[in-house]
Amino acid sequence: MTWIHSSHGSAVELTGLGDGFAMRNSGQPDGAVLCFTAAEITAFILGVKDGEFDDLIDPAS
Repeated sequence: MTWIHSSHGSAVELTGLGDGFAMRNSGQPDGAVLCFTAAEITAFILGVKDGEFDDLIDPAS
């Protein structure tokens, strides 16, 4: 299994599971893993691209 992390930081990693995806904290690779369906990840990524979560981050970052 290959975990992929963003070039904007390495706090979160994703890997494909065949019919979905898993997400983990790269700083705690033996910790909890969250699993999502492909539809759930698609909805999340599209929401990020549309700016739906912009108010959750520090505007100065």
